[in-house]
Amino acid sequence: MNRLLGQLRVFGAAAAKQAKVRKGLVAILAAFLVLQVYFVRELLAAELLFGLLFAAMLAIGGIVYALGTVSERAIDVGEAGVRVIANSTRRGYVLAEAITKKSARFLHSESAR
Repeated sequence: MNRLLGQLRVFGAAAAKQAKVRKGLVAILAAFLVLQVYFVRELLAAELLFGLLFAAMLAIGGIVYALGTVSERAIDVGEAGVRVIANSTRRGYVLAEAITKKSARFLHSESAR
């Protein structure tokens, strides 16, 4: 490992003395850094887009869940209302039937006199 590191130092020192090699190394290093910054920017942009997509899906799911919950409650309330109306209608029908029978008896007794 030390031998390889030593050879790299010797190569780097020799390359730093030559202007063309030095400019090439600086250009390659600059290109590498620019590409790294570009890559990071693209990853951040992709993460933000996926975050927005998941937020939109969460909002749609929440709306659907809320509508389902409200509709279930509405069905329960409607069922209770129908029971009240049915009981009232049944009592009214029984009362109307009793009144009709009394009226029929009264009319029958009046006509017999």
